[in-house]
Formats: sequence, C-alpha cells, structure tokens
Amino acid sequence: MGKTQLAIAYMKRHRNDHPASIWLNKTSLNQSFRGAAVRILHEHPDLSYMQAAVSDKDGDASLAVRRWLDEPTNGRWLLIYDNHDHPKMGGDTVEAPVGDSISGSSGRHGEADQPEPEGYDIRPYLPDTDHGAVILTTRSSTAQIGELLRLEKLRKTEDSLRILETTSGRTGIQDDAAAVALARKLDGLPLTVSTAGTYVTQVSTSWGQYFQDYESAWGQSQKLSPQLLTSENRAMYSTWNISFASIRRQGEPAAMLLRLWAFFGNEDLWYELLRRGGETQNDGESAEVPGALGRLYANQGRYKEAEAMFDRALEGKEKAWGPDHTSTLSAIYNLGLLYRNQGRYKEAEAMYKRALKGEEMAWGPEHMSTLSTVDNLGSIYKDQGRYNEAEAMLERALESKEKVCGPEHISTLTTVNNLAILYVGQGRYREAEALYQRALEGYGKVQGPEHISMAKIFNNLGNLYAKQGRYEEAEALLKQALERNEEVWGPEHESTLSTVSNLCHVYIYQQRYTEAEALYDRALEGYEEVLGLDHPSTLITFGRLADLYGKQKRYEDAEVIYKRVLEGQEKLYGVGHISTLAAVHNLGNLYLKQGRPEAEAMIKRALEGMEKGDLRRP
Repeated sequence: MGKTQLAIAYMKRHRNDHPASIWLNKTSLNQSFRGAAVRILHEHPDLSYMQAAVSDKDGDASLAVRRWLDEPTNGRWLLIYDNHDHPKMGGDTVEAPVGDSISGSSGRHGEADQPEPEGYDIRPYLPDTDHGAVILTTRSSTAQIGELLRLEKLRKTEDSLRILETTSGRTGIQDDAAAVALARKLDGLPLTVSTAGTYVTQVSTSWGQYFQDYESAWGQSQKLSPQLLTSENRAMYSTWNISFASIRRQGEPAAMLLRLWAFFGNEDLWYELLRRGGETQNDGESAEVPGALGRLYANQGRYKEAEAMFDRALEGKEKAWGPDHTSTLSAIYNLGLLYRNQGRYKEAEAMYKRALKGEEMAWGPEHMSTLSTVDNLGSIYKDQGRYNEAEAMLERALESKEKVCGPEHISTLTTVNNLAILYVGQGRYREAEALYQRALEGYGKVQGPEHISMAKIFNNLGNLYAKQGRYEEAEALLKQALERNEEVWGPEHESTLSTVSNLCHVYIYQQRYTEAEALYDRALEGYEEVLGLDHPSTLITFGRLADLYGKQKRYEDAEVIYKRVLEGQEKLYGVGHISTLAAVHNLGNLYLKQGRPEAEAMIKRALEGMEKGDLRRP
C-alpha cells in the first residue's frame, strides 16, 4: 500500500470520526485550498470571509480555510496534505526523497542530475488548533512533524501474492510458477504489485504473459529512460508502461490525453475543456473523447448527456473503422449498458445482440468481452420475464467463465449471482440459495469478508429469505448489507436504496408498518432524485408502498399509487409483460377488497395475459 492509498484507507475507516475532510495536493496547493473554500461556502453560505476568499480568484484561500478550521465549533475535521516530498524546515536545505538518492554520488539529488523541485515549509499552512487531525504523506525523512509512520516494502513473497490474488480476483496463484516469479520480481513494492494484478484481470491475460511483458518493459526502461536509476522507479515505470501500452492499443487519442494529463494535478483539468474537445470532430480517433465523457456522465447518472456522447462516439467509430471494428463494438456495448441502467430493455437488448454478434466474430465465443455481453444479455432477458432465454445465456456464460477463469474468479461469481437472481424469479428458491452461498463463500475467500461485494450477496440472500418467510434471517442480512452500502457508497446510492426497499418488504411481512413506511419514504425520495420516476426500481418501490397502504386499509392512497405503477409499467414494458400484469392484478385485488365492480375486469385481464404467455413478449 502506498502513502496515498494509506491516507485513503484511513479516510474510509474513520469517515464517521471526521465528518469534515479536506484533501490538499502539493502540485496545486492554492487550487486545493480554493476547492475546500468552495465546499465550505456551499455548506455555510453566510460566512462573509469565505465568500470574500472564493470571489477573490487571485487571493490566498488558505487563510479563510484555516480560520474556519480554527473555529471552536468546527471540531473533528481531517486535513490531508498529500505528496509533501520536498519539505523545508525553517532555513534547512532540501533533501532528496528517500529512495531517489544515489549511493556514493555526493552532491547529486534525484535522478540523473535533474534539479530538485523547490521546497517549502508546510507548517504555516497548518491550523493552529488541536481539535482536528492532520495527515501528511511524504517520501522525505526531513518532514519531522508529529507522529511518524514509515511504510516499507513487503518482505515476504506470500504478502505480494495475496495482493496479486486480491487485485486480480484469481485464486490458487501460490501454485502458479509464473505468478510466484512475478511477485518476486516486483520486489515487494505494493503499488507495482497491485498495478500488475489489476492489469491481469482487466485484459484477461496470464501470469506468464504478464511476466514476459514486464521483463520486456524493464529492458525498454534501460534504453528509453536511463534517468531511472533506482530499481524501485524502474519497477513502477515498467508496470505503468504495460498498462499505458494497453490503453494506446485501444486508441492513440486516449494515450495522448493520458500523457497530457500527467503534467497537471487533477484540480487543474476543467471539465469544459474536455467536453468541447469531444464536439469539434467526428471521426474514429476523436470519438475516444466523447466515449470517455459518456462513461463519466453515466457514472454521474446524467443519462441523456451520456447517450448523446455515446451516440457521437459510435457514429464516429462506425464511419472511420466500420461496424465490426473492436472499438465500434465497445461503443455499442456501452450504449447497451446505458439503456439497461435506464430500464430501456428493448433498446438494450438490441445493442447487446449487435455487440455479441460482432464480438463472437472478432474474438471468439469464449473471450471475456464476449462472455460479459452474454451475461448482460441474460440479465436483460431475466428483467423482461423471458426466463428460458435468460437461463440459457447465463448458463452459457457460467460454463465458459469457469473454464476460462476458474470457479472462484470475480467474473464467474458475478454470473453465479445473476443466475441465482433468475432462479428466485422462477421460484426455484433452493437452487438460488445454493448459488448465493457459493457466491458468498467465493467473494469472502477472494476479496475478504469485509469487501463491499459481500453486501450485494447479503442483500440478495436476505431478499430470498424474506420470500421464504425466514424474516429474522432476512432482516439480519439486509441490515448488514445496508450498513456496508451506506459506509462505502453513501445513503443515496442505488445499491443502498435497493437494500432499504428490501428491508421495507421484510417489515411489511412482519406487520411493522410504521418502520416500513418511514423507510419507503426514504427509498422513494432517493430513487426519484437518482433514477427518476419511471425507473424500474422506483416503480417497484412505489408498488410496495401501495401494498403497505392496502394492508393499512388506506385504499384511496393505495389506488393512486397502483395506477401510477401500472401506467409506468405499461410505458416501460408493454401491456403483456409480467410486471405490468402484476400491477393489473394488484389493482384488481384492491378493487375486490373495496367491493367495486371494476375488480372483475382487472383480475380477468391479468389472468388472461398470463395464460396467453404474453409476459414473454414485452
């Protein structure tokens, strides 16, 4: 683990202890303080001195931020100053960072006689009070401030192998001679080891192939970068260069952009610069920029903007390289994933089928990219109620992933989970539980019992137990999932809200209606803000709230929501889908409880639809 990763781990572990956290970087100290000032002003808009600091673009925002930290009411803050590698303590001279100096070369600093960056004293930038915490990361031994924690290389090969196993998602690598040789070659440097493991799983290569690539990159570093005089720097360069070469093979513009970014701190790159760059041209290479922006928008839930960028990227790649080029297929896949996240299943299915056909021709039926599309297409069929087609796809994906990656690979376990969800939808609870237990054991072994992936299985298994009437077990698992999701993702993330909704369902089964309604209100508020009113998850939660109102005999409230759900399901899936028919049936049952004549027509419509099997053709 590197010094920055250690600071990140501390933040995650002590998030509740330090509700106000500020991260500063030596490459752009002024902008870091200015960003902190903007955040503080957003939370406290009445602070006049913070308003003045933000409005004065040429001023020193650090003064205002430190004044705010010094206020007695602002306790328990955390200030992280990252990469203070060239400190000055009073009038001291600058020392080269540990590991960069050359033994026996008096008067030389750093690599190959290159001048050291100018150092400065960090102490004037630290708050005067002691009711907060400060973390300073550095490679220099002269920064004698506070309690020191020195990070060293891993001494045991077994520790490096554990990191490789965790980051790659591959088990049993202790018995792989190439993996062991690689772990020894990387010399216990945590960042290089984790970089290697991440690369192996991302590109689905073997340990032997990566070892050869590393040896080649190491040799190139001696010729192309002779200024890398220490083995540590060459190791880091070699692992980084392997990843960079992979990005370059995907598209030279992406590599050029990455090279440009290396000269800037992340605060120095403003978004509008990239957005405008993606709108200037529309050919294969320039399509890399809107494609990257589309992924950014999608991660932010800005689906319309993401779709516009993905369409632009796809158009440019088709025009430049044709419909079956691997880069074009990637753009098609991204669109399919975006449509699925929006609940636009017909459009998602069309994109996945198109991508699958091209991937099978380009890479073969058992390539990991092909299998990823097979897996997603199976999930799309499941979401549409087309269970036989879904099962065929998911079983194909599982069989091939077990063969290619092994039974405990993360990708394999993802398909195990997806197949279990399908079995739940089919009412095959025992088979589903066995798969969930397999996934739970696998994730715990590969990624550890505290990894966030466990929360997903806790959630799904808890939902299954609720369907089986095992309410106490269900509640315990769902509360574990909720706690982990809130800690890692936050209270309004889709995974968190899904667990909240499932916990509500358990409370309804247990007739704990007051607790259920409070949680439903929270879930709906979050879904509406994050996903929108017509998203499947939002509609499911609305339906459950209507169920609750029905049990409380609040029939008018239940009717309004059931009608809203039915309208949304018809719009999303069509009139014959199982979800639509379920909404029809629920509304009919509500009318039946009220003794209303409309009940017969609604229930009859639902039964006829299910008998016809229209639920398979949304």
